[in-house]
Amino acid sequence: MARIGCLIDRPPIRRENVRTSLPTPSLHTARLRLRAFEDADANDLFALHSNAYVLRYWDAPPWSDRVRAARFITACREMAHEGTGARLAVDHVSDGTFIGWCSLNRWNPDHRSASLGYCFADAAWGHGYATEAARALLRWAFDTLDLNRVQAETDTRNVASARVLEKLGFVREGTLREDCVVDGEVSDSWVYGLIRREWQPLPEPVPAR
Repeated sequence: MARIGCLIDRPPIRRENVRTSLPTPSLHTARLRLRAFEDADANDLFALHSNAYVLRYWDAPPWSDRVRAARFITACREMAHEGTGARLAVDHVSDGTFIGWCSLNRWNPDHRSASLGYCFADAAWGHGYATEAARALLRWAFDTLDLNRVQAETDTRNVASARVLEKLGFVREGTLREDCVVDGEVSDSWVYGLIRREWQPLPEPVPAR
């Protein structure tokens, strides 16, 4: 997962020149549906973010209070309302099972930049779902937000997340030394960047119905 745990409950950055709202997209890929969060997602969301194994490289501790799920969903809606990005729940198309989320946040229209993040249940790891979901979201973002640059960060020990970013075309640009404390241990982060001219989208995703 891309490490943005410390950002997920913060209110969106308000800018005078940002549109007042940003419609949350509904996207389909061959196997996945990306959609706006609903109140009914709270239990699945809590199960994901209370899992210490899933969050072992996260820069915030696992959730212990179920109210955090409601706050997360509220923050997603505020992000859309304020026009600073989109955080989408990710389901299996086949059976509707919630497997995680993917986000494009901290959109800065002045600099045409934003940050990518994602978190998936461990049962979904190793199947290419994070890459598939992030690619669909990036396509939407480059087309809709006129982005020039997308940034992502991941713990240097999280090789699987780094591999996802590299599959998407991100380039490792440097290391933030000892920038986070994860489970009481100081850790480093890799910084990745994807520039518009280097973006190579795959064929269009299937439109949402």
